[in-house]
Amino acid sequence: MEQYIDSTELLQILGISRTTLHRMVKEGLPFTQVGKSKRYNTEEVKVWIDDRQRGIVDLIIGKVYHNQVIAKAFKCSTQGGMRRSHTTNTLVIFSDHTKGIYEDKWIINNMGEEILLYTGMGQEGDQDIDFGQNKTLNESRTNGVRVYLFEAFKTGEHVFKGQVELVEDPYTTVQNSRSVWMFPMRVVGNKYIIPEGLLIEKELEKEKEAQKLSDQDLFNRAKSAEQLGQRYTTSKTFARDPYVSEYVKRRANGLCDLCGNPAPFEDKKGMPYLESHHVIWLSKGGEDTIYNTAAVDPSCHRKLHVLALETDVKKLFDKIGHYKSNEKL
Repeated sequence: MEQYIDSTELLQILGISRTTLHRMVKEGLPFTQVGKSKRYNTEEVKVWIDDRQRGIVDLIIGKVYHNQVIAKAFKCSTQGGMRRSHTTNTLVIFSDHTKGIYEDKWIINNMGEEILLYTGMGQEGDQDIDFGQNKTLNESRTNGVRVYLFEAFKTGEHVFKGQVELVEDPYTTVQNSRSVWMFPMRVVGNKYIIPEGLLIEKELEKEKEAQKLSDQDLFNRAKSAEQLGQRYTTSKTFARDPYVSEYVKRRANGLCDLCGNPAPFEDKKGMPYLESHHVIWLSKGGEDTIYNTAAVDPSCHRKLHVLALETDVKKLFDKIGHYKSNEKL
């Protein structure tokens, strides 16, 4: 005789919520009605779930997928940066570098692991940890929901990164003058290392975006820069903040922060050509912020890296301190 279990036992076995089970039943999860209660055969349930998730298993890590294919595989919506599917009991999250709404960032922790600092949902006002799929992601270590990540460097082209997990408690930070939740996520299992060219191309696009901002918006974005982004390409790469770089060049107003001379020439857009330089180098633990970054001409930039004189470091920090004391934005 087949053995059946009740809803409470099934919830414990699957590690899901009662709401998710209710949705799964509505989607066709097999059960037997006994009086007023439902009973479930575990083998039938397993077959049903495996069938629903077959499309996910067929996805290849590192391959580019479009919205319709993703929606079909996960049985989720084609819209949104966080898409919940009760049918497959999954949450699909998207880190889209082609859009400026969120500021997701990759870092490398002390264990040498790539960690994605993923921004929660909610585009206006302060974000709420209990709003929508923020709550699902926050509880993903205990609610049985599997989380999968796609990352986009070109519009509509989503690279499948595979299953990810929340590795630390979420925390709040400020982005564009509002409080947002950041979720530290780590890829589970096989990892796809992105081509370095994609990262470089993304940074160039961000630089163009930064050049279009007003002085006020640029200052707000540059000043809020916090943790330095890092990730693996063919080697460990520093993901510099383009808003910091653009801001310090504007702040210098065409004059080298080290020698004080005008920029040696203008670029193709008629702007004074200066280069951004981290006073304390990133490779030595320096921060990618407007208070550790100066704008210098190419000759001084080369001198700073070749000679690394303490007198030059002091001069740059004095100059930055002068800027800071006169900030009016």
